[in-house]
Amino acid sequence: MVDRVTADVGIIGSGVVGASTALALARAGRRVVVLDKAAGPGYGSTSASSAIIRFNYSTWEGVAASWESRFRWDAWADVLGGVDPDGMATFARCGMVFLDVPLAPWERSAALFDRAGIPWERWEPDELASRMPWLDTGAYYPPRPVESEEFAADATGSLGAIWTPDAGYVDDPRLAAANLAWAARQAGAEFRYREKVTGISRAGERWVVRTGEHTAYELDVLINAAGPWSSAVNELCGAATDFTIGTRPLRQEVHHLPGPAGVERGTLPIISDMDLGTYVRPEPTGAILIGGTEPECDPLEWVDDPDAANPGVTLERYEAQATRVARRLPTLTVPNRPSGIAGIYDAADDWTPIYDRTALPGYYVAMGTSGNQFKNAPLVGDLMSTIIAGVESGHDHDADPLTYTCPHTGHVLDLGAFSRRRQPNPDTSGTVMG
Repeated sequence: MVDRVTADVGIIGSGVVGASTALALARAGRRVVVLDKAAGPGYGSTSASSAIIRFNYSTWEGVAASWESRFRWDAWADVLGGVDPDGMATFARCGMVFLDVPLAPWERSAALFDRAGIPWERWEPDELASRMPWLDTGAYYPPRPVESEEFAADATGSLGAIWTPDAGYVDDPRLAAANLAWAARQAGAEFRYREKVTGISRAGERWVVRTGEHTAYELDVLINAAGPWSSAVNELCGAATDFTIGTRPLRQEVHHLPGPAGVERGTLPIISDMDLGTYVRPEPTGAILIGGTEPECDPLEWVDDPDAANPGVTLERYEAQATRVARRLPTLTVPNRPSGIAGIYDAADDWTPIYDRTALPGYYVAMGTSGNQFKNAPLVGDLMSTIIAGVESGHDHDADPLTYTCPHTGHVLDLGAFSRRRQPNPDTSGTVMG
């Protein structure tokens, strides 16, 4: 006997993106059911996020969306409509230093910041060295393999930076997803865990999603927010036939190290160092979290099956990232044994997410989001709700892209920027950076 469950909307995936979408749609009055094969919200790539809240993007929509989202992180209880009794994720404002790099000229970021109204400062090399005397301000670009002679070469110049004081990080990304799921449940959404999707088919005008042999979900609208499993979910129903942008699962590692000596706790900002190919994020304990910015000298670790990927950190990746960070932070002590986490991200070809309809009626995607879209999680649900409401009402979003007006900033987002059929962004920095 098959247990049949009916709902207006089904969402596959309960990371921050799926949970945010569930919250927005439940508040819009739709009956929502969320399916996830894990034991709870945020157990996939969300839990491996560095949860950096930054504004350095190469497109207007990227910058404007991240600036709007920052206001929501800063008023998290208001976004949720209350306080989750199981705990609340917290936004820590520590600022961010984006070191000069030819791949992402500071002038381009500054122009977009001015347009968005984002506070920023330009620090020339002397000022950067004065403000951060514990930082090696040498220019070494491009990043080199740490075992190469080129890596050991002297600096070719001195770096300046662009400073954004309102950047920061969320202290517990998995808890942030749980907070969104809690709020969605308060609005009427249902979450079902340990439900692995095994089949997707069409029955008349409804979608039928099967999870095993005995459960079928009948849905008017289906949303794929499955993170690194999103491409596989699309294959179950042939949804990606007209995509010009693809996504692939990408294995990433972030590592934990003791904080550098001589830097007072609470004073270390986020450091984006594409000159050497790394980033640094402070921890509330005074330790630091480090990751890579996907430099060309390091091969990307694409995986075919996210479930089969190595879940542990590797000595090779740890030594590469820690050695680069230690060059930038000379007082850093690097333990012999690695500590950190490995995660699988859902990376799009141009590192920009896909928030869109598909060629299949009633089937939508929120994919290609891992790594750099955690920061936009409070906003993504509203973007998806806008697209779904418009398309389901008959609007041709492909020919005439919908827009979204951000309530905190007043900025207008062209949602066609996140289209599955867009031309790849030629100015992408090619990094997820947290």
